[in-house]
Amino acid sequence: MNQVSIIGLGPMGQAMAAAYLDAGYAVTVWNRSPGKDTALVARGARRAATAAEAVAASTLSVVSLIDVDAAYTALADADLDGRVLANLSSDVPEKARAAAGWARERGASYLTGGVNVPPAGIGREGASIFISGPGEVYGQHRAALDVLGATDYRGADPGHAQLYYQLNMTMFWTAYTGWYQAVAIARANGLTAADILPYAGYTADSMRAFYEGSAPLADADDPDGTAARLAMCAASLDHVVHTAADSGVDTGILAAHAALYRRGVDAGYGADGTARLLGLLASPQAAAAR
Repeated sequence: MNQVSIIGLGPMGQAMAAAYLDAGYAVTVWNRSPGKDTALVARGARRAATAAEAVAASTLSVVSLIDVDAAYTALADADLDGRVLANLSSDVPEKARAAAGWARERGASYLTGGVNVPPAGIGREGASIFISGPGEVYGQHRAALDVLGATDYRGADPGHAQLYYQLNMTMFWTAYTGWYQAVAIARANGLTAADILPYAGYTADSMRAFYEGSAPLADADDPDGTAARLAMCAASLDHVVHTAADSGVDTGILAAHAALYRRGVDAGYGADGTARLLGLLASPQAAAAR
């Protein structure tokens, strides 16, 4: 029988354990605080008293904790020799690389993952997970990991799955915060989130065309301003900031965006395109290296 252990039963870990039960796996679960495994145990999951016991129960352990440091704490007393850890916890690429080394020193194989859906999407069509680490280990356990979501292998570097994931999160969080900024302005003017939702959907859908159009220019460092000049963008952002201010809504996040574009204009790039933003966003060391 296929076996897997789940380390960590927050909403994501619970969804992962449920998906494995749905797929007919023998599932062992562990969580630091009691009570989160009740429904899973009722469905047939085995409760481990310790994380070490959970790791011992299966060759593959899927880790879903707050970060890498929490995994170190949870697994400190576990015998990892010959085991496979698939750490799907969010963290930064360098910490993922360090954790892979930590696992190797203890005889374990280590895969890093970045989950691209919320808990409700686990095991459902459209779910995807970035995975990186040793290719042969991924190949051996791909079928088990695909139970959670279609895996997208990003190579042997254990940091790459987290890099791709954090890139997605960069876009997600700025867009999601922008949604609430818009809702706050709407509410200040007597509108509701429901009133602007259709237009938010249109804007979100249209972003794909902006990404596709700007990617070649960004990769070529092409400052062509035919489609969008920084001066035009800066003026538009000023209007957004003033609309928020006139509505009595906090402008801190919007002002930061506007300042970036204005910096480009002040540097003499007003007639150039938005690819100029990359130079403004790069660290001085990275800019010099290019």
